[in-house]
Amino acid sequence: MNPVLIAGGGIGGFATALALARKGLESIIIERETALREAGAGIQLGPNVFAMFDVLGITDAICEVAVFPDALVMKDALDGSEVTRIPLNTAEFLTRFKHPYGVIYRPDLHNALIAAAKTTGKVEVRPGSKVTGFEDTGTGVRVSLASGETMEGAALVGADGLWSKVREAIVGDGAPRVSGHIAYRAVLPEAEVPAANHRNEVILWAGPKTHLVHYPLHRGDIFNLVAVFHSDAYEEGWDVYGDVNELTAKFAGQRPEVLGMLDRIESWRMWVLCDREPVKQWSIGRVTLLGDAAHPMLQYLAQGACMATEDAVCLAHHLARTAEPATGFLAYQADRYLRTARVQMTARLYGDIYHAAGPVAELRRMMLSGRTAEQAYTGVNWLYAGVDRYGRQVL
Repeated sequence: MNPVLIAGGGIGGFATALALARKGLESIIIERETALREAGAGIQLGPNVFAMFDVLGITDAICEVAVFPDALVMKDALDGSEVTRIPLNTAEFLTRFKHPYGVIYRPDLHNALIAAAKTTGKVEVRPGSKVTGFEDTGTGVRVSLASGETMEGAALVGADGLWSKVREAIVGDGAPRVSGHIAYRAVLPEAEVPAANHRNEVILWAGPKTHLVHYPLHRGDIFNLVAVFHSDAYEEGWDVYGDVNELTAKFAGQRPEVLGMLDRIESWRMWVLCDREPVKQWSIGRVTLLGDAAHPMLQYLAQGACMATEDAVCLAHHLARTAEPATGFLAYQADRYLRTARVQMTARLYGDIYHAAGPVAELRRMMLSGRTAEQAYTGVNWLYAGVDRYGRQVL
């Protein structure tokens, strides 16, 4: 088989290239940026993605730089009380899910995938190349680049993110759905973290139409901060500086532990949170979608990178089983669309739960407080134990 063309050199793109290489298949990554990089922020890694890391052969590399927190904790941002706590990485947790729960600095994950892909000798990278169109020729795919060049391969995988050009041609559903939520992200040196917040836990401070998440990263050297609030502000794209005054106003009146973290940051990067409606068909012929291009989701389940990695393993599994890419892509799509749709819709629901106020916040406490670890694990079993080693839904 000729090389598979992959539009996008982010986490999903390199996970796909590595998964294909583990199956003996060659690929070419077409990346619009001239340098391979990921914006600095934290990623949570559920047990489901560690199962995929085993398949990709990068578990040891991930464990060298990841942090393994002791718990997921939700606290009330107004009164400081603990709403719920889910113990992580205990004997009970590992027995139930077979793999740990970690957090990682996004560039560390990206770099681990890049390094592993390059060592296979089956992955070529074309940086500074922007896909502007493609044609399924029946025997392959011809991709047009902004430079005027064309490239040919056996198939095309659109791993080009939320604003995917490949999706535009396949699904044609217009602009992403704007959630009305804004995320401000920053990292803080470990030494500057207030003592009250210096814990090996993923802590979420839930407030009215706001929340703050913080946890250690990169062997504990830095802390990741994500502040989310409802806003009508909108600026297309990623990696833009946020308005600190707006951030301060949205979190006014919250606990000192919340404000103390926000005060430590001098500048923040802002993201407008968007997703799309789930779709059943994201493959046509020799062209398919993966990750955010196929099923962009809000961050509230912390599963975006995990789902893209599951996609990559599943896609490679099916593509290696058939001489006809179109057949493999349809099988991949069939195994993935319901699981990813469930994550998309559950993430929206979690956003409402995190940002509850008044009686809804009281109901949140009634529903979540007092849960045993076993009850909490049962609630997320579909997510953390819901795929086999080929990325196929089993629950």
